[in-house]
Amino acid sequence: MALFKKRTAGKPGEWYYCLEHKKVEEGPECPAKNRFGPYATREEASHAMETARERNLEWETDPRWHDQPKRDEDQG
Repeated sequence: MALFKKRTAGKPGEWYYCLEHKKVEEGPECPAKNRFGPYATREEASHAMETARERNLEWETDPRWHDQPKRDEDQG
């Protein structure tokens, strides 16, 4: 028998999207490594994967992320 139960971080009333179970959960049901959130509403949490895809696309197409050296720096 364990003396201390490992608890997940979070509060009831916060919504999460569980990556392992692929569902929206209220409060800290699954470990933090398996979830996105917290979100203010169930609706926001239900769109977590869509939000992640949009953010990834923004980062991948951000010109500052893929800086190319300037021609002067190449020759120097």
